[in-house]
Amino acid sequence: MSCESKRKSLRLNGYNYSQTGAYFSTICAQARKSLFGKVLGDDMHVNEYGKIIRGCWQELPSHYPSIQLDYFTVMPNHVHGIIFLVGAGSPRPEIPTSQAGGGTPPLQQVTNLSAIIGFFKFHSTKRINEIRHTPGAKVWQRGFYDHVIRDDESLNRIRNYIFTNPSRWHLDRENPTARNQDDFDIWLDSYKTSLHKRNRLSEA
Repeated sequence: MSCESKRKSLRLNGYNYSQTGAYFSTICAQARKSLFGKVLGDDMHVNEYGKIIRGCWQELPSHYPSIQLDYFTVMPNHVHGIIFLVGAGSPRPEIPTSQAGGGTPPLQQVTNLSAIIGFFKFHSTKRINEIRHTPGAKVWQRGFYDHVIRDDESLNRIRNYIFTNPSRWHLDRENPTARNQDDFDIWLDSYKTSLHKRNRLSEA
């Protein structure tokens, strides 16, 4: 089962993803293959591809000056990261909900979450394929998972999850051999449920 089919998106209908705020994103490798390294004990050991992934993420502010990067981790078959959009804010755009890695690079002047993630996926795919001599091969699954961070309590909990993700690999929903469910996922799913209830009430 793919990352997309396992995760229920927290994307908010009608939400302006170019506005100032903090966003927690998860991006999964194609077919959930462990391309970026492996977890040994409580530590993630990235390989050459994992180092490329990390470097491409760290380069994002040079392409998008209106963002700030926060906690980030590379896992065997996915990455987690927090992005702050600062100095943004514009009328609500029509924003695509996914970008396929390895396709046409998104326009860099469009500063919204989908464009930023698409840019990251495109350039990391290109660099990895140059090394392994596989032009056009997919590195990432189509789309990505995101969550709008609304308060400091949520931010700190997500930061802790990202920081401790290697030690929780045995519970990770992206781990094909996971033995149980992570309490973080339970918390995030319950947040989604309560958020959707509030949305329905506000629309009534």
